[in-house]
Amino acid sequence: MSASVSNHPLHVACIMDGNGRWARRRGLPRTDGHTAGEEALAEVVRSAAARQVGWLTAFGFSTENWVRPRTEVRHILSLHRKLFSRTEEMNRNNARTRWIGRPFSDKGARTPVLVQKAITKAIADTSGNTGLSVTIAFDYGSRAELVRASRLAMSQGVVTPSSIQANLYDPEMPPVDLLVRTSGEARISNFMLWQIKGAHIYFTERPWPDFNRQEFDQAIASLTGSPA
Repeated sequence: MSASVSNHPLHVACIMDGNGRWARRRGLPRTDGHTAGEEALAEVVRSAAARQVGWLTAFGFSTENWVRPRTEVRHILSLHRKLFSRTEEMNRNNARTRWIGRPFSDKGARTPVLVQKAITKAIADTSGNTGLSVTIAFDYGSRAELVRASRLAMSQGVVTPSSIQANLYDPEMPPVDLLVRTSGEARISNFMLWQIKGAHIYFTERPWPDFNRQEFDQAIASLTGSPA
């Protein structure tokens, strides 16, 4: 089944919330919740590829997340290195890896070198695929993105919606059609404020590690009100 909206393939964006709460309810360390969340994302990628979704963007790590406990941050960083290393599975799904976040050379950027290398290699190793585009937002904040885009547009002599769009982290990214937020939170949390204009928002009580193929289908079906 091919999923599309208007004149571009369907773009689904996910705020993957609730990993820590999922772990706490089971008496597990928060790090176990993040590990389960990484596996849930892999399942959603497979589901999106099977549904012929065009774009899937996941909020992996925000500019605000660096204040979390050091052990938790280290674990999340190791999971992202693993996530960006899943190139064999991405190739099987004909999926491309993409990334948005503060450019590595920008002042204030905090992506560690090992993660930078994993990102760069994943993008190169999947660049020939023609199906689903999977974008991981890492060291990402929408306000930082918009400030940077506005400054670049000003330096080029004109600030218009088109010039701001041209200077976003990924100007090729189409508008978001469906924004998913898990774990009962009804907030946007500084995520893709420019790109979600007009997007349908799907909130669910289910924490991210429990967000499975069936609920992904329900989220997509909510765009039209059709049963999943």
